[in-house]
Amino acid sequence: MYGSNSGRGLRVTACAAATGAALLIAGCSSDGEDKGEKNPATSQQPKATDPYWVNPDGNAAKQVAGYTKDGDDKNADLIKKIASQPVGEWIGPDSPEEEARGFTEAAAKADRDALLVLYNVPHRDCGQFSKGGASDGNAYREWVDKVAKGIGDRRATVVLEPDALLHLVDGCTPQEFHEERFDLLKGAVERLKQQPATTVYVDAGNAGWQSPDALFEPLQRAGVDKADGFSVNVSNFFPTDMSQEFGKKLSAKVGGKPFVIDTSRNGNGPYTEGDPAENWCNPPGRALGEPPTTKTGDPLVKAYLWVKRPGESDGDCKGGPKAGDWYPEYALELARNAK
Repeated sequence: MYGSNSGRGLRVTACAAATGAALLIAGCSSDGEDKGEKNPATSQQPKATDPYWVNPDGNAAKQVAGYTKDGDDKNADLIKKIASQPVGEWIGPDSPEEEARGFTEAAAKADRDALLVLYNVPHRDCGQFSKGGASDGNAYREWVDKVAKGIGDRRATVVLEPDALLHLVDGCTPQEFHEERFDLLKGAVERLKQQPATTVYVDAGNAGWQSPDALFEPLQRAGVDKADGFSVNVSNFFPTDMSQEFGKKLSAKVGGKPFVIDTSRNGNGPYTEGDPAENWCNPPGRALGEPPTTKTGDPLVKAYLWVKRPGESDGDCKGGPKAGDWYPEYALELARNAK
């Protein structure tokens, strides 16, 4: 992924299990738009156009509170552009059942859907900035099972393993791990789909990294036929129209499956200056993209989502902290440049 033209920068760390469980205790799961009474920056969006849950305790909301306390209304208003939108909750490796339960219970109480991201496949990210993952296949299967149990019968949309397929196609993941990874992804789809209200999208890369011809067979082997569709542009910067064209070409090769597009940081497209091996990492001049919505105007595009959490670092490059940490200067730039 990193050091290639993938343009990724995936969040490594999720909220601690205690954070997920504490959402209810903290009073951040009141019904509907009443959430705005606690923190106006994190009121739920209209359900008809954006059914996903806005976390009132996310990093952006905390940053808004900090700026407001300091009397910095200008920057508070900028970060509200992020804090007011639903973003993906990346489930951590240590307490998956508790985290999944905490997020989905809070979302359900607000009459919204949870948006979860699973990023824990063994040999993740080929040992680069987001290296890690489960220790082996059995540990991964157990982890996914706990996530599914945590979700229960509550509504959740899951984006499954960003980059996992792409790293099989581009040769980054050693050949000896390929068969196991296909099996793990397919098994994860099947396990998650046992939950009655869980929607699953298998990640399929982006418009600048490999072609639909190289991806459709791996996507099929990963069980996309049992999934609800696939995701594109996760943590990336390619414009929505380009991502839509890419997704439609891929969809045509996998039985017309629909897809979702990550629009979290694609407002100004990809960065093309500097070292191509690092132009994915905290690139300057980027902007927030289209706000999350299920009203895309295209029946094949099920939603624009903010899967990558805007304002969280891609890695310790260009002055940023480690991958997944909150990077306030970058968050401000994304918000300032948004159209």
